[in-house]
This record gives sequence, C-alpha cells and structure tokens, in this order.
Amino acid sequence: MEAASSSQCSYSYEEYKETADWLLSQTENRPKVAIICGSGLGGLAELLDDKNIFPYKDIPRFPTSTVQGHSGQLVFGKLNGHECVCMQGRFHFYEGYNIHTVTYPVRVFFLLGVKILIVTNAAGGLNGTYSVGDIMLIKDHINMPGFAGQNPLCGHNDTRFGVRFPCMSDAYDRELRALAKETAEEHGCGSFLQEGVYCMLAGPTYETIAECRALQKLGADAVGMSTVPEVVVARHCGLRVLGLSLITNKVVIDYDSSEKANHEEVLKTTEHRAKDLQRLVGQLIPKLEYLPVRDLL
Repeated sequence: MEAASSSQCSYSYEEYKETADWLLSQTENRPKVAIICGSGLGGLAELLDDKNIFPYKDIPRFPTSTVQGHSGQLVFGKLNGHECVCMQGRFHFYEGYNIHTVTYPVRVFFLLGVKILIVTNAAGGLNGTYSVGDIMLIKDHINMPGFAGQNPLCGHNDTRFGVRFPCMSDAYDRELRALAKETAEEHGCGSFLQEGVYCMLAGPTYETIAECRALQKLGADAVGMSTVPEVVVARHCGLRVLGLSLITNKVVIDYDSSEKANHEEVLKTTEHRAKDLQRLVGQLIPKLEYLPVRDLL
C-alpha cells in the first residue's frame, strides 16, 4: 500500500487509527513494549519468537525506509516471553519526510496499547571520555530541529493523544534507566555503559568541526540524526521512554586530524557491538513488569 506523502503537513486521529486497526486485525499480538531499531540494530527483532512480520510498504499509510542498515519492516513477537513490536528501520528528515511522517509510527503504537517505547540509535561520541563501542543511556536530549520550529507537536493538538504543552524534563524515564544499569552490570555490559545527553541534528551531512565544538559546549555527549522527534511524540502520548545510543565513531574536533566520519564505519562498529546491545534489551524486558506502576505490562 502507498506510504503517506512527505508533503502532507499532519495526520488525523482517524488516519492513525486506520493503521492501528489494520495491524490489530492482522495479528493476535498485543504488545506493551515497542522498540525502534537504529542503524544496523535491526537484529533486535530477530530475537523475537512467534513473529508476525509486516513490510512497511504493506501497512496502510506507513512510510518506508530508504537508508542502508534499515530493513523496513514491523515485527511483532515475544521477547523472553513478553509481547513486543520492533521497527526494523526508522524514518528521518534527510529522507525527505516531514516531522509528522517521521513520528507517525509512535502514535500508531499508542493506539495499539503500547506503554513503553525503547529507542536505539547509532551516534557519534562528543564526550572525550567515551570510546567507540560504548553504549550510552540517554538521560536528556537537545532538540536542534526543534529550536528551528521543527517540532512534531506543532499544529492542531488532539487531546486524545495528549496535552497542548507536555513536559519534557522527564522525557527519559529514571526508573527505566536504573533497570538498564542494573541489567548491564548483571550481564557484563557495565564496563562500556555510559549515561549522557543526546543531541539531534537533521543530517544527512556529518557535523563540521566547529559544530562539534559548539555541541560540546552546549553539554551534548553524543550526536545523531534521529530519536528526538519520536521521543517527543511518545511523551506527548504518555509513553515511558528508554533511549540507548551506540557510540559508533568519535567526532572530529581537531583541524589537523585526517579522520572522517562515514556511514560504513558506523555500520561496521554497530555490527561489532550489536549483540551486546541486543542482550541488554532482551534481558531488560522481563524486568519491566516489576516497575512501580504495575499496569504497564
């Protein structure tokens, strides 16, 4: 089926519901956890049992992925006995999509009954203490496109999704981060687990040296081209969010350096550490039912 036009300004509640109702009619899975897989991290979906797979092109109104490392399919199934849905591939500004199309799946997840969103991405390390291959728990973000007016909540607010002026100071759930740290220590990932601030730029160019230096001064620990719009919409809908960045390269901040960021390097590093990230998420899922809010899972 045809994906939504990138020129469309926004979507109605009924359009989101059409997509959600179609998916509910196609699978008996009723996930409480949704996972968005970043560049090269689609292997998370391979861990699911009892899978139902839907290519994006077959889902009513769904956009399609165009980036190497993003498979472009929605996978329902069970991860360690818990029903989940995974996006193998997300959508980005630089593909030509507008902000409402980039975030379209998140409101669909909300209408499916999802309570927790786990977002993963590949990111460049701005923090000088980070190493390539580290996993960063996102504790906060800097929304650069938002500074320029590209916020997915601009326009008419439908109160069936959320309030007009949602709070973002608690965007990344403290209890979920604590569970992730605990799980990382238990499964040998603690030595390369970091916690920091993620900055989103629109891309598709990698950052200049001057931009990287400016972002460091702003307090960013990692930089990428995704995640923040989905998190904003998720929090608007009341979903709890856990964010994980895989540090795939160190940003260049020295004018005498011969290093250059490239997508092939990102995918190569992701392949090396992806299994650790998958193990971390897989072992975390069963613990979610013990969160203080008991009705989550």
